[in-house]
Amino acid sequence: MYSDKNAVITGGGSGMGFALAKLLVDGGARVVITGRSQATLDAAREQLGTNAVAVRGDVASLSDLDALADRVKGELGTIEALFVNAGIAGTTPFETITEQVYDEMFAINVKGALFTVQKLAPLLSTGAGVVLTTSAANAIGMRDASVYAAGKAALRSMARNFSRELLPRGIRVNAISPGPIDTGILEKMMSEEAAEQFKAQVVADNPMQRFGTLDEFARAAAFLAFDATYTTGAEFAVDGGRTQL
Repeated sequence: MYSDKNAVITGGGSGMGFALAKLLVDGGARVVITGRSQATLDAAREQLGTNAVAVRGDVASLSDLDALADRVKGELGTIEALFVNAGIAGTTPFETITEQVYDEMFAINVKGALFTVQKLAPLLSTGAGVVLTTSAANAIGMRDASVYAAGKAALRSMARNFSRELLPRGIRVNAISPGPIDTGILEKMMSEEAAEQFKAQVVADNPMQRFGTLDEFARAAAFLAFDATYTTGAEFAVDGGRTQL
């Protein structure tokens, strides 16, 4: 399905980014994935096989992004899809937000996204698709998520404005907005009991009464990049109806 397609996925070593990389590689694409953890990237690369290249780097570092662009040019030449997926999440009560929390979140989630697109745009082929990972948090009010949600709202705006910037080259830019996706990270962040309680509340609040799967996210992101050829500047919610119903 994706034979002769080249793609870059930032934050592709684990979670949603890795699921997307696996979908594309299994479909015949060549993929460059990035991340900050060499160990995570090595493990991902071993699972993905020879059609994947792993490049360690921090999207908040412009020198790392320059190095990424050089590596992508050398490995792939041009690319048909760019998935701007790297980001960090976290909750901080409004009263305890610090400058450090704000700066780190925006450096990675906002500045990192903007310059990822800028640095890799010259390598995008005519008709290519760019997909920014936003979040249901940018559309609804959530407790303790002011900084995270604001950053994702900025990405939503970027999808519209980058679309205008890149349309003369025939490049589409869209956003994918995941709601609760079962990535397994909750069990690593909290106790088993706490994770189960949190997940039960999320399910109760969701119109579809369940978490989404990694495969559902990956297929939606791939659709935006390759198949939604008359769509640009849009945000596609993959959230079980959480922000729509």
